Amino acid sequence: MVAETLDINALTREVNRDPDFPDAPSAWAPQAAEETAKEEGLKLTDAHCELIRALQNYYARHDEPVINMRELHDALDEKFHFLGGLKYLYEILPGGPIAQGCRLAGLKAPFLATDNSFGSVA
Repeated sequence: MVAETLDINALTREVNRDPDFPDAPSAWAPQAAEETAKEEGLKLTDAHCELIRALQNYYARHDEPVINMRELHDALDEKFHFLGGLKYLYEILPGGPIAQGCRLAGLKAPFLATDNSFGSVA
């Protein structure tokens, strides 16, 4: 009898079902982001969805036990540079593009991802 092997990565990719969020965690749905946003006093816009996609893509490409917050911070600043970078991201997510963004994206925020001391962007 030959033992079959399963590719767990292939199985989780098949479960993810929303073509607008191809790198989303398997248990996440856009409705979850809408509910979280509502709880946090936000109305989701296309800009928020773009950040959610960027975070989910970053996590999918960096499948590591610990996400390097500095690298993620720099990657977001670079991706959204043409709109104003991190300043723009803090304007659309006052709770922080990493901490609040990860909550919306269904991702575990990196250690110490609280953005309380960053200051105001207004």
